[in-house]
Amino acid sequence: MAIATVTESFSLEDFMANPPENMEWVDGQLVEKMVTTVKHSRVQGKLVLYWGNHITQSGQGGEVVVELPCRTLKQGRRPDVSYLTAELVAQFGEAGALPQSPPLIAEIASPTDSAEDLFAKASEYLESGCQEVWLVFPESRRVLIIIQNQTLGFNTGDVVSTLLVLKGFSVALDELLA
Repeated sequence: MAIATVTESFSLEDFMANPPENMEWVDGQLVEKMVTTVKHSRVQGKLVLYWGNHITQSGQGGEVVVELPCRTLKQGRRPDVSYLTAELVAQFGEAGALPQSPPLIAEIASPTDSAEDLFAKASEYLESGCQEVWLVFPESRRVLIIIQNQTLGFNTGDVVSTLLVLKGFSVALDELLA
């Protein structure tokens, strides 16, 4: 869940040039991202570690980052976890915000997040250059992977694998959500 913050004439361009901490630019205003739960933070840390280890071991390169300011077609967002290719790091590594969605994003549901809002964010990311979105639901112990033309669901006992980005990556869902 997010809380709207009253702002005076803060544009998307302002957000891209100097993104305020813990804020997104949504529907014309700055919105504060809510504080996460311990479970949310733990899953976020594991994804950073697992994706990061995979890019190092596989030689694919790039970086895994948290709360990366990025632009979608109409909003300024901060996905929970993002993978940037080596090319994106070289091109935009010093920018205040990424001018597009990263190719791989994970959004981790908090107890106050609505499923509709998470699906809308996933669609927004996919329309803005993202190739693959992971929606992680720690409380219900499920992961949905969404690409342009397909949504796959995983639950307890399954192994979750990337579909288009980070070739060869997989993790047991139970390990990710432990």
